[in-house]
Amino acid sequence: MALFRVTTSRLQDAQKQIIPQISVVLRQMSNSSTDLKAVLASKIPKEQEKVKKFRKQHGNTKVGEVTVDMMYGGMRGIKGLICETSVLDPDEGIRFRGLSIPECQKQLPKVEGGSEPLPEGLFWLLVTGDVPTDAQVKALSKEWAERAELPPHVVSLLNNLPNKVHPMSQFAAAVTVLNSESKFVKAYSSGVHKTKYWEYTYEDSMDLIAKLPVIAATIYRNTYKDGSGIGAIDTSKDWSHNFTTMLGFDNADFIELMRLYLTIHSDHEGGNVSAHTTHLVGSALSDPYLSFAAGMNGLAGPLHGLANQEVLVWLEKLRESVGEKYTEEQLKEFIWKTLKSGQVVPGYGHAVLRKTDPRYTCQREFALKHLPNDPLFKASLSSNF
Repeated sequence: MALFRVTTSRLQDAQKQIIPQISVVLRQMSNSSTDLKAVLASKIPKEQEKVKKFRKQHGNTKVGEVTVDMMYGGMRGIKGLICETSVLDPDEGIRFRGLSIPECQKQLPKVEGGSEPLPEGLFWLLVTGDVPTDAQVKALSKEWAERAELPPHVVSLLNNLPNKVHPMSQFAAAVTVLNSESKFVKAYSSGVHKTKYWEYTYEDSMDLIAKLPVIAATIYRNTYKDGSGIGAIDTSKDWSHNFTTMLGFDNADFIELMRLYLTIHSDHEGGNVSAHTTHLVGSALSDPYLSFAAGMNGLAGPLHGLANQEVLVWLEKLRESVGEKYTEEQLKEFIWKTLKSGQVVPGYGHAVLRKTDPRYTCQREFALKHLPNDPLFKASLSSNF
C-alpha cells in the first residue's frame, strides 16, 4: 500500500506538470494560422454569441453595492466593467489570460537562445486567449516591422518640438496626429456596417503598435541624444530588438531586458487610469489613435506611469544625499525625511496588491543576474528594509 501511495503521488505530480503542457500543445495545434486577423475573425462571432447568451441569462443579476465612500474615493471597489485580457489578484498579482508572469516567462515564445518572452507572444495571448506558436510570433514581428514607418508629417512634428516639452507630451501629440492615417475613420465616414467596426479598429491598432517604438525612439534621440536618425527597421528582428536598436543600444542583455519589460507592462486589468481612459474615449467611437493618446495623458500622471520616473528621481536624490557608501541609519533618516515632508517613497505600495508586485520580482531577478553591483539597483534594494 505504501508503494501504491508513493506511485499514485508521483503520478499526480506528473499530471500537474504534463497536463498544462499538453493543454498548450493542443491549443497550438487547434489553430496554427499565422494570420492573426483571420484567427480573430473565427473567434469573435463565437465570443459575441457567448456574451449575448450570458447577458440574457444573468442581465438582472446584482454584482455588488455602491457606497458613498466608493464614489468619493474614485470608484474604488466598484465593479463597473469586464476585462477579459488580464486580472489583478490582490495576493497573486497580475494574470494574463489566466497565466502568471512566471508562467508567461516559461510558456511564451522566445528568440533562439533567449531567456525572456517576446511581447508579440503576450499580445497574441491577450487578443486570442491562446499561447502562440513560434511561427505565429515571428509572423507578428514581421508584420509590425512592415507597418512601422511614420508618415512625414509626424516625423516633422517630432523633430520640431522643443526639448523642454516632456517626452510623454511629445508621445501623446505624435499619436494624436497619427489619427490622420486612421482606417477606422475612413471606413466610418464611408458608412461601413457596425459589424465591421472591429476590422478597422484592428488595422489601426496594429499600425499604432508597430509605430510606437519608432515614435518613442525618435523622442528619446531628439531629447537626450544628438537627434540623429534612428536607422531602418529590420524585418527579420523582433519588436523589442528593433526598438532597442533605434534607441542606440545593441547590448544583448539590454535587448532581453526590454523584451521582459515590455511584456510584463503590456496589460494591467481594465480599471487603471490609462486603460480605463482608453476604453472610455473609445466608447465614443473615437479611433484607436485618439483613444490611446487620451490614455497616455492619464499614464503621464505621477500616481500612474510617471511613478517610474519618480522612482529614479528619488533614488538619484538618495544617492546625492548619502553617497554610495551609506549606513542603514542614513537610509532610514532619508526615507523618514521624505515621508515627514508629506511626500511618498515612489515605487513601494500598490492600491490593489497585498504582496510584492510580481512585475518587480521578475525585474529584480533579472538585475540580480545581470547587474548585481549597479549603484542604483543596490540603492533600491537597500531602501526596501
